[in-house]
Amino acid sequence: MRLLIRSARIVDSASLVNGQVCDILVENGLIHQIGVNLPVDTDVRVVEAHNLHVSTGWVDMRVSSQDPGYEHKEDLESLCRAAVAGGFTDIAVLPNTQPVVDAKGPLGYVRRMAEGQPVSVHVIAAVTKKAAGEDFADMLDLHHAGAIAFSDGHHSLQNPDLFLKTLQYLQPINGLLMNHPEEALLTQFGQMHEGVQSTLLGLKGIPALAEELMIDRDLRLLDYVLGDRKGEINTPTDPILHFSTISTARSVELVRQAKAQGSPVSCDVAVHQLVFDDSALAGFDTNLKVNPPFRSPDDVAALWAGLADGTIDAIVSDHTPQDSESKNLEFDQAEFGITGLETLFAAAITHNRNLPLAKLVEKLTTRPRQILRLPAVTIAEGQSARLTLFDPTGRWTYDRTFSKSKNSPFLGQTLTGHVIGTVHHSQFNPTV
Repeated sequence: MRLLIRSARIVDSASLVNGQVCDILVENGLIHQIGVNLPVDTDVRVVEAHNLHVSTGWVDMRVSSQDPGYEHKEDLESLCRAAVAGGFTDIAVLPNTQPVVDAKGPLGYVRRMAEGQPVSVHVIAAVTKKAAGEDFADMLDLHHAGAIAFSDGHHSLQNPDLFLKTLQYLQPINGLLMNHPEEALLTQFGQMHEGVQSTLLGLKGIPALAEELMIDRDLRLLDYVLGDRKGEINTPTDPILHFSTISTARSVELVRQAKAQGSPVSCDVAVHQLVFDDSALAGFDTNLKVNPPFRSPDDVAALWAGLADGTIDAIVSDHTPQDSESKNLEFDQAEFGITGLETLFAAAITHNRNLPLAKLVEKLTTRPRQILRLPAVTIAEGQSARLTLFDPTGRWTYDRTFSKSKNSPFLGQTLTGHVIGTVHHSQFNPTV
């Protein structure tokens, strides 16, 4: 395939043409030429659009595939279509399927089913068998079988000895541990953020302390494991511990302090945490029921500040498809989760609090790749053409979804930030 991307503004801090408006000629999966007013041959497909921007391909570090086991909510094919619609060339899927990805068999199934898809699917394997937090999975086998990182996904590692030994076990293979920070005994039966709003609505709260205690514990255990070697690891590119979906101001500050002291840690935030605070639940819309819950306005402001100063490394969708039977219930009976792959970029742009576009794109490209140990890509001649095309000012209405589930609070809304398509595996994949 030959593809000419016409007059696109480059958004890639590692590229020599960053910030310039250029044509990009793609041949056989590689960037063949970059220039201005490149000639068009008859066999070249031309892509052009108003205010066209191009970056390296976007990466979502936290996606629930639901396949195998829950294909009525989402399967890998519908998941990949939704990912393309959202502008992603790479997604990392959680192990919380049925069976859990805790052995080579389930991992191999996901990798085989993802072959030939327009998105690269990277598998996060479980730390423990059945992600139950009791007995170790064979992480070394899973690593050699292609697991990109290790996590119990929606379940945090409650046992401190198990957590500590996991860090020790993964160090020789340069493995990454991803933990969802939540002290489970403090969040039992919780429905939303514990605060004034939960009191007014009569819903049991999920205290910020449950997240913050777990982060503090994990950081102290990481220090214990590293001992005198703390600070020797190449922290910007090789974090050992990653906190998934932090949500409170204190969590941001704990990670900020740890990074300043040389700890090899990283973290991400779910995009919906940047958009909503706990007052959004006044209408008891179950599509807004998520874990971690929407926090206070002060917490939301702290999350944006953490993105701006580099404390928070990545923005994720935390895409969690739920069927209508799981959401069309009383609020306290409904399942947690939002579908977010298709709207991550638009939600972040529409509700942006002065975060520069280049920095926002970095949270979807450079940093996730570094954290997950994916090969670096950049926009340069001779490099692999893994690209996302978008218009950051384009307005569009989210009136249909490629996901099997429809648990999105953004359906029917008009948003800013339009994805035009992706280039992946020598193919141009338009979003429409």
